[in-house]
Amino acid sequence: MAIIAVLGGTGYAGRHIVAEAVDRGHTVLSVARSVPSERVAGATYVEGTLLDVPGLLAQLEGVDAVVSAIAPRGDMLGLVRPNLEALNSVLPESVRLGVIGGAGGSLVAPGGPRVVDAGFPDEFKPEALEAIGVLEDLQNEQTGRDWFFLHPAGGFGAWAPGERTGTYRDGGDVIVTDAEGESFISGADLAVAVLDEIENPKHSRERFTVGY
Repeated sequence: MAIIAVLGGTGYAGRHIVAEAVDRGHTVLSVARSVPSERVAGATYVEGTLLDVPGLLAQLEGVDAVVSAIAPRGDMLGLVRPNLEALNSVLPESVRLGVIGGAGGSLVAPGGPRVVDAGFPDEFKPEALEAIGVLEDLQNEQTGRDWFFLHPAGGFGAWAPGERTGTYRDGGDVIVTDAEGESFISGADLAVAVLDEIENPKHSRERFTVGY
């Protein structure tokens, strides 16, 4: 079993990842700027922020994997990319970093274009482009440190929670759609994909997409 820290562990994606990791018997640390009143039994909750990399690094001592489920929106827009890059540069080499991005960086079809460049809503472009920047930083870093970057389906969010089926499809670089062209994954099944990747790595220093 691993010691897994989830940054943004009280948000939509984060709390599902925390719950799935606890259910699988891992030691789980949920890190967020505030501790919620409703918590996943078995997880440890601490106050911490990506905006204080030295303080956060001290809280992450001894972990095996760090999953960032912090969305670059609201007051975090423009701050996730530089601080994740700073954190990744100082994490011990033994720690694997996983990042939950957005659908915007996925490809519409093999070879492109990206979803963000194909009729993507303007109001969501800034956070999509910042998430893409996080991926580019990971792809360009030269330390050889292991990481993975996960693009959820287009229909992923608290507005469409869905249920846990324990199944998903891995689309590689291409957004996953069903026979009707719809793209969806529940919060719980995104977490299944994350924990599957931590337990049985198939995407070393790669990005991948998930959906039904």
